[in-house]
Amino acid sequence: MRVIFARSVLLIAVLSIIACGGLRYSQLDPAAGEYHPGRIAVFPADVGPHKEASPAIEQVVADVLVEKKWFKNVIDAAALNRQISTNEELGKAVSDYLSKLQTLNYSDPALSKKIGELIEADAFLLVAVDYWSYYIKKDNNLGKVSLGLRLIDAPTGKTMWKAGHDKEETYTFFRPELAGIARAVVKTMVREMPR
Repeated sequence: MRVIFARSVLLIAVLSIIACGGLRYSQLDPAAGEYHPGRIAVFPADVGPHKEASPAIEQVVADVLVEKKWFKNVIDAAALNRQISTNEELGKAVSDYLSKLQTLNYSDPALSKKIGELIEADAFLLVAVDYWSYYIKKDNNLGKVSLGLRLIDAPTGKTMWKAGHDKEETYTFFRPELAGIARAVVKTMVREMPR
């Protein structure tokens, strides 16, 4: 009886540790196992009411992708914005694509393919900031960042992977940089991204 009890407690402990180690959510397309984009573009982040998160989050995401050395080329959001401002056709395609994606949740394959060809990218990474703030909870000072990432195959417009994750850091005197917390969140998320 003691052996069964001890094994049960051990099993519950192991499962608890495993459950705490993953992302808040992650959804992978069945074809993602064979998906290996060579060139990726980080789209300007959807920061919502968290305006202070931009452009820090965009640079953090691009830096983490470059550090991984998984892609031949990483186009960061600043470089993509420069291309959009100088290329009217690209600007319209990106605007129309993002509008359809946000209002209809529809990744238009024709627009996606056109954008991919114009910027020479095989995939897009869309970044959404869900939370970027300091707050107090039960007399604890906390900094929290919550993000969503979505990997789109440029030629088809298909969502190959999407995930969300967050991280909190407690502090007493000195606030942690939210960009530093974001970097930890992005690193954790990117480990599960198709490459």
